[in-house]
Amino acid sequence: MVRLVRALGVPVVLAGMIVLAGWTLGEIYDGPLLFQLVAGAGVASVLLSVAVRRLPSWIDAPVSVLGLAGYLALAVWLSAQQADVPGSLPDVAADAVANGIPRLLTALVPVAPQPDTVVIPVIAAWLAGLTSAELAGRARRTLLSLLPPTLLYGGALFLVGPHRGGPATGIVFGGLAIAALALTGTSAARAAAPDPVRTDRVDAVTRRALQVRAAVAALAGVTVIVAVAALLGPGLAGVVDKPPVDPRAYVTPPQLDALDQNPLIRLSGWAVNPTEHLLDTNLSADSAIRLAVLPDYDGVTWHVSGDYRPAARTLPSPPAPPAAAPGAEQAVAKDATISQEITVVGLAGKLLPAVASARRVDGLRVSIDVDSGTLMLPTGLTPGMSYAVTSVQTVPDENTLPMADVPTGPEVSRYLAVGSGTLPERMQQLAQRLSADNSAAYARASAIEQFLATHYRLDSGAPSGHALPNLDYFLFGDKTGYGGGKGTAEQFAAAYAVLARMMGLPARVVVGFHAKKGAAQVLASDAYAWPEVLFAGVGWVAFDPLPRPGQQPEPLEEQFKPKPEPSTEPPTQEPLPTESVSASAAARSGASGSAAAAGSVVPMVGAGAGGLVVLILVGSVLTLLIARRGLRRRRLDEGSPADRVAGAWLEVSDALRLAGQGSPRHLTAAEVVAFAGEAAAPPGRKHVRLPAPRLDDLAGLVNAAEFSAGRLAEDDAHRARASATAYVGELRARRSWWRRLIWSIHPGPLRWHRRG
Repeated sequence: MVRLVRALGVPVVLAGMIVLAGWTLGEIYDGPLLFQLVAGAGVASVLLSVAVRRLPSWIDAPVSVLGLAGYLALAVWLSAQQADVPGSLPDVAADAVANGIPRLLTALVPVAPQPDTVVIPVIAAWLAGLTSAELAGRARRTLLSLLPPTLLYGGALFLVGPHRGGPATGIVFGGLAIAALALTGTSAARAAAPDPVRTDRVDAVTRRALQVRAAVAALAGVTVIVAVAALLGPGLAGVVDKPPVDPRAYVTPPQLDALDQNPLIRLSGWAVNPTEHLLDTNLSADSAIRLAVLPDYDGVTWHVSGDYRPAARTLPSPPAPPAAAPGAEQAVAKDATISQEITVVGLAGKLLPAVASARRVDGLRVSIDVDSGTLMLPTGLTPGMSYAVTSVQTVPDENTLPMADVPTGPEVSRYLAVGSGTLPERMQQLAQRLSADNSAAYARASAIEQFLATHYRLDSGAPSGHALPNLDYFLFGDKTGYGGGKGTAEQFAAAYAVLARMMGLPARVVVGFHAKKGAAQVLASDAYAWPEVLFAGVGWVAFDPLPRPGQQPEPLEEQFKPKPEPSTEPPTQEPLPTESVSASAAARSGASGSAAAAGSVVPMVGAGAGGLVVLILVGSVLTLLIARRGLRRRRLDEGSPADRVAGAWLEVSDALRLAGQGSPRHLTAAEVVAFAGEAAAPPGRKHVRLPAPRLDDLAGLVNAAEFSAGRLAEDDAHRARASATAYVGELRARRSWWRRLIWSIHPGPLRWHRRG
């Protein structure tokens, strides 16, 4: 009986404690698979240890490793089948073991039971069961054998963190009861065992010394326990009611590349190469494919900011829109399901295009920012990859939408920020005048849309940039100048969002592509940006401020033109002339005879000379503009792929010199890339780390063009062009308006000893 208790009772108790740990950890997983795998690992490891207990101890380790490998392969296969993870079993298992810890700590809750989110709990449960069984069986240390399952349970509680629905009182007391049962059973077994016949005797003096020593040790132990309780008790009592720490707060989830931080600047690069093939799509309905959501604006740059977490095939639903105020009219919206099959061709970066809002992705393992619903592929996009997406698109009712209001409060404050600098006065006046006759939220949003669409021109050759000074010049600058009154979708969307925020409308900017129903190609010319406004009870509603094809812009009405400030100086009080009318007439008649001849010749000569100077200046500027455009075309569009890669590098080098940040000649391509990253900060703000396009890919292509020119392909030349144009556009946009004007007509690139 004693042997039966020690052989079966304690192992069963240890396996039960591991099962409780698996039950606790399974609360943050989707479905029962994780609990089943952890429980199976605990039971199997304990039973395997019991089975080999009579064998030599050196056999335990090899047998346990083989058992763990077999069980782990089963767990990976089952979880891969359930999550539909592609790939062979060895590849999936190797990836899961290598990336299990970071993916487990960054996964969304509820966690999908995939290979990389189950291998670590399974390994921990197996090792806990094996260690505890060995301590209880071979070493006969029952109390010490309870430590591994207890640590496993503590780790499970730590991973669950604040996501547990309620207190773990029941499971804690259940674990304590099982541990007490193991200790009680072991004590009973030892008591039932016959005592060996004692042949020695302890005298009275020795017995008394032992009793005194035991009493002193017991008193010391009690004293230490009381002291520890007095010191730590108040602190522990103070944290009992606090929510547990979430370990995910200390782990950095996958991050975007610099290329994806501000996709708006990529529009100018796509505009100069409109035939670049980016995607192949097959959609069930016409829709806009979303690439990135830009919710934050600092007065200089719209940029992406999100918390991207690994997700399963089924994606979490976006957060519900803020509810309408009590008593307010409730707008009605309906959902439409759109399925897509997308193949990447030339699109780069980590952001994954899909119709909003994606609810399921097949073929890839993606990360998602739940707030915006944007998708990211941590490994980056590669040509030829394909995936399928099922999206649920919210379509508001056009009849009830005009009655919807916008939410207020701290939760939407980020969508109302327009930077910490001073707002341009003319933009403030425009926002006030557009709001004057439109009190309803939807009416204000529609007024901005109509104003931009009717008074400005869409121009693919307009300069890049969406800082407040750029937008002010786009709205009110001279229409004959470079960028005044005309812009790309970048300026239209950014100007709309800024004006909307100034009028109290929560707004953001979205970058994506036009896509048609059925199989189609998505080219660079299909890329555009649009603004969205958040309405209570409805969610984000898209607006289109772009002018219609062929539409001519109307001149600004007088009420939208900035008014000149009235003079604050008092009128001069000069004495009136006292001469008589007859004297004045005589003086004028006498002077007219002497000035008649000069008055008839001087104006004609002055007018002719001034006109000639103006004509020369205009001709010189036009000649420089044409020569600069021709140089850029020859560098980026003519010649072999190696020549075009070299031309793209020359464009970046000239841009650095035009920005006053020319790189030294002795630097390598990689060193020039690091130098260019520093040069992308605005003048006077070198300490500010602003997102700028990365040139690492271009530097690698330049090295390849230098040492293996014949191996470059057309795609390499297109990538080099896109990187160079995006960086040059961003670098130029961060200069002041007068520096951008000088940039366009500077003759330097024509005479600097460049190959072009």
